Amino acid sequence: MKRRDFLKESLVFIAGAGISLSALEWLDPQELLASRPAVRWAFLVDTRKCVGCGFCVKACKIENDIPLDADVTRTWVERYVIRKNGEVVMDSPKGALHGFTTNGIDQNKSGILQVPNEEIAKAFFVPKLCNQCENPPCVQVCPVGATYQAADGVVLVDRTWCIGCGYCIMACPYGVRFFNPKLKVAEKCNFCYHRITKDMEPACVQACPFEARLIGNLKDPHDPVAESILKRRVGVLRDEYGTKPHAFYIDLSKEVR
Repeated sequence: MKRRDFLKESLVFIAGAGISLSALEWLDPQELLASRPAVRWAFLVDTRKCVGCGFCVKACKIENDIPLDADVTRTWVERYVIRKNGEVVMDSPKGALHGFTTNGIDQNKSGILQVPNEEIAKAFFVPKLCNQCENPPCVQVCPVGATYQAADGVVLVDRTWCIGCGYCIMACPYGVRFFNPKLKVAEKCNFCYHRITKDMEPACVQACPFEARLIGNLKDPHDPVAESILKRRVGVLRDEYGTKPHAFYIDLSKEVR
């Protein structure tokens, strides 16, 4: 029997026996990581600079071995069009893998919506990715400790431990998690952890030609990204949930969902 199957069956047995999962002791994956108390990674998105080219999405998929034709992605770009009457329409076809090449707004089954230029009050693009929350609900619900938070704040997924129960996908209020179509385990952005721990930029940051995406260390007072976050007016997504996201946005419009 495979370990994943064993764990699944064990969880069913535990639920039937009325034993609280919280009573179980799991290995702390963070003990397996080198402690990096001088580092707290944070991401900075400048919505004024994003042009919706989609280079970041393609670079991410290639770097992290997510099939290009799959309808899932670790990061994506949303287009928002605000009409003068206040109506908000948005789309993100294929996560903006191929960029936004037409003015038509993809409304899925409803077809393509054309908004006349004279009716548009403003339009902009918003890249999204995992927020690497300080209080990540995905970690709290994982029954096997496959999702955990590293000492530098990045939330990681141990693919060898994940049993594919999907609890973390349902718990994330930002919709950043999905099932890896090849590996059948939970998947999400991790700031390209294999790169940033080697002093390399995430693939999306490297691919962005306009520096709309940046990463920095909040604990380094000389880090220009950290300085921007600490000294400028930046916003986060869905602050009301109390998850304390660490993906910050410059000029985040109130219409962004």
